[in-house]
Amino acid sequence: MTHKGSCLCGTVRYTVSGELRAVTYCHCSQCRKQTGLYYATTAAADSDLVIEGGENITWFAASQHARRGFCGTCGSALFWKMESAPHTAILAGSLDGKTKLKGERHIFCADMGDYYTLNDDLPKFDTY
Repeated sequence: MTHKGSCLCGTVRYTVSGELRAVTYCHCSQCRKQTGLYYATTAAADSDLVIEGGENITWFAASQHARRGFCGTCGSALFWKMESAPHTAILAGSLDGKTKLKGERHIFCADMGDYYTLNDDLPKFDTY
């Protein structure tokens, strides 16, 4: 299956030719600060991910182990990359059309904001 996605302005586009991981919802303070709520990410093998307009991605070193990629033109959050991992997390909201993806888990729930609640039956973890 092939999935396509992009940033809001279309400057960065990507294609995934392969399987996407189920969605993880991250409530850590970094994800909340970048999005205003929380990250909802899927992931793809790096070998299955082709990015057009990659020169327009700004990579922010969020820690010594991971970086966050966003469009340098419109600011859309697109990717999260653990430096040593063979896959890239992709913001589920940046995918085009229906994905058929399902939520899998919530992580860093100990850091979640006090202005929302979780009302689903997915597993909830205080850390990663």
